[in-house]
Amino acid sequence: MSQYWENIAAKTDKQYVAEDFQSTASRLLAEQVLYYADRQSRMAYGMVEQFEREFKHVLSLVGSGLIVNRQLRYACATPDNGKAGTANTAQTLLALVLRKIYDEQARTGQLNDDGEVICDLVELEEKYRLSTSGKRELPGRGELESLVKTLKRWGIVRKMDEHEFADMAAGSDQPYVLAIRPAIVDLLGEAAISRLAQFTQSFEPARDSSDDEDGQGPDQAEEAEA
Repeated sequence: MSQYWENIAAKTDKQYVAEDFQSTASRLLAEQVLYYADRQSRMAYGMVEQFEREFKHVLSLVGSGLIVNRQLRYACATPDNGKAGTANTAQTLLALVLRKIYDEQARTGQLNDDGEVICDLVELEEKYRLSTSGKRELPGRGELESLVKTLKRWGIVRKMDEHEFADMAAGSDQPYVLAIRPAIVDLLGEAAISRLAQFTQSFEPARDSSDDEDGQGPDQAEEAEA
C-alpha cells in the first residue's frame, strides 16, 4: 500500500508525500469523519476531497466506503459490513434522539454555516423524554459527558465552547450546548428513526444500560442487531 501512495504522491509535484496520504487514511478510519470546519482536520479533508477516488479505493480494501460532502465539507468513512464497533443502549438511544433533532431542525433550515444543528440542554432533555415516551430521563451530567465524548468520537456531535454560544446564553441559563454535526445523516440512515420506536417499546426503564450488549455503533443503526 505504501507503494500505491508513493505513486500518487509523485503526481502531486511534491505537494504531498506518501506519509501524508497514509496518515490521512488512518485518521479517516480512526475518527470516521473529517470536517473542514475543524482546524486540525482542514488539510486532511482537502486531501480526501482532491483525491477522493484514491482514498475510496484504499478504504474499500479494508471494508469501508467513503462519502465526501463538498457542500458541507466533510469526509466520512462508512464501514460496509456494519460491524465497526458496538454501543450500549444508552449510547445508541442518545444518538438516535440527536438524529431526530437534527432532522427536525434541518427541515426548517435551522443550520449554522457548517451544517450543524445547535441544541441546548433544555431542548435535549425535552426531546429525550418525548422520544422515549416519558420512560427515561436524560442521563445525569457525568454520564451525559461520557456519552457525548463517545458520540464525538463517532463524528456526530460536539460540545460547544462557552464563547461559541455566548450570545445564546446571554440572559439565560445555558450551561450545556451541543452542535449536532451533519455526518449524523450518513452514519445514522433514515431507518434509524424507526428504531427509536423500537426502543420505546422494548427497553426496560430499570435496566442497567451499561450491561446491554445489543446496541450498535452509528454505522449499524439501520441493522436489526448501533
